[in-house]
Formats: sequence, structure tokens, C-alpha cells
Amino acid sequence: MTASNGPLEGLLRRLDLEVAGNGCFVGVSGKGRGALFGGMVAAQAVAAAGRDAGGRRLHSLHGYFLRPGEHGVPIRFHVTRLRDGRTFTTRAVLAEQSGQPIFSCTVDFTRHEEGISHQPERMPEAPEPLGLEEWEDMRAALGGDPSARREDGPIEVRVCDPDSADPSVALPARRRVWLRPRGTVPDDPLLRAALLVYASDRTLLRTAARPHGAWQLRTAASLDHAVWLHRPPCFDDWILYASESPVAHGGRALLLGAMYTRDGTRIATVAQEGLLRY
Repeated sequence: MTASNGPLEGLLRRLDLEVAGNGCFVGVSGKGRGALFGGMVAAQAVAAAGRDAGGRRLHSLHGYFLRPGEHGVPIRFHVTRLRDGRTFTTRAVLAEQSGQPIFSCTVDFTRHEEGISHQPERMPEAPEPLGLEEWEDMRAALGGDPSARREDGPIEVRVCDPDSADPSVALPARRRVWLRPRGTVPDDPLLRAALLVYASDRTLLRTAARPHGAWQLRTAASLDHAVWLHRPPCFDDWILYASESPVAHGGRALLLGAMYTRDGTRIATVAQEGLLRY
């Protein structure tokens, strides 16, 4: 499957923002039900900031989800220059729909530099992705109606640690999934970084619900999101996404994630706080 005939094509189109002038870019929110997927808005913010970063590569994003986004309404991304240094370039991005802010973030880019490098921990053990259950199949089964399976998204997700449909079953607040684009990703560092940011929000908050029974009994939303890219992402094969929720209280859960290539190289770290209510 290639991006020209698969679900990845729609996401790539959404990341190809229209230039509106004066540091403003306009993105398409697309069709759908419910609130916009936060990872998509964050990825578009990366694309907007990167258009003004002079070719430097993304190394971190720190963002806040302010309001639920709507489908079918254009998103305007206002980019403000905060820093243009010898090594780092920093941009602030405010995403708005209908004049209301829905997401804000700072995005930092850097030039390539030879320097210190270490990775003391090993990649978590995980079964091979092919042969594992697909995320959408698992969600439909947990909902009790396999025929209600959603259409495949741009990122294929294979689940190493399935959830339980029994609300009395408390599972560890840890999770491993494999992620892979459903198609060919263009050889563009900014696009690949934006796709990785998109994928970093997939399945993450569900990790915090695992000790508390069935997911369908809960209301959940991302509050903030941070991503650090340790190496330029080459997101054209399976990536292992290992996440955990070390603490939750007052309806808020903290989540930490790490992304690894198949050879065990850690390429990204993710942190998020999410709203999780009965």
C-alpha cells in the first residue's frame, strides 16, 4: 500500500498547510465524529512551525490542549518567532478554530551536532508485530460489537498488551504497542517528525485506564503533551511504543512513553497528563 491509495494520504494532505501570510497557516480538520484527535492538531502545529525554522530539525514540542477541536472547521496556526540562535530555533504556535484557541505549544528545532551519546537501558522485550491483534479490532471487540470496527487510520497499531472487557480486572498501568505508517512516507525530515508526533498520542491515555477496568466506562481527554526527539525519525518501519502511568490522582493521570526502532535505538520520549474520569 502506498500513500497515494491508503489512509496515510489524507493525513499527509492535512499536514500540507496553506500559507495565509504574516506567520499564519491554515490546516484542514477533515471529516469525522466527536472531538478532533489531539495528535493531528499537534502534528499540524509542528508542520506550521517547521515551515519557518530554516530547515532545522525538530527536537522537542511542549503543548497544551485548550479546547476540543471540531471536524469540518479550518484551523488557523499562528506562528511567533521566539528565538533564532546559532544552535536552536524556537517557535510558539497557537491553533484556533472560529476565533477560539484549541491548542498552544512551543516547538524547538536544532542543527545537527556531533556530541555526547548514551542509551543505558535496553528496549523492552516485545513479541513481533505481525500476528498481534490490531488496535481497531480490539476496540470493537471491547465495545461488544465487532461490526462497529472503525476504518483503518494512517498509523497501523498492533497491541502487545490487550485490555480486558471485564471491569473487575485490574491490569498494570503499562502498555506496549507497535506503530507503523500505512503507506510510504516521503523523504522529508519535517513530515517524518510531524508523523511521529501524531503517532505519539495514539493509545497513550488508555494506559492509565488499565488498572481501573473497562475503558468504555470512562471519559478521557489529553491536557498537555510533550515530545523529545533524540534522533531524526526514520518512520518507515515498525516502532515499539512503550508507555506507563506512574501516578494518577484527582481525575488526572501522568503518562510517560518511549519509542524504539526495531534494532532497539530509542528515538523519542513522550510525557502527557490526561483527564480520566468515571
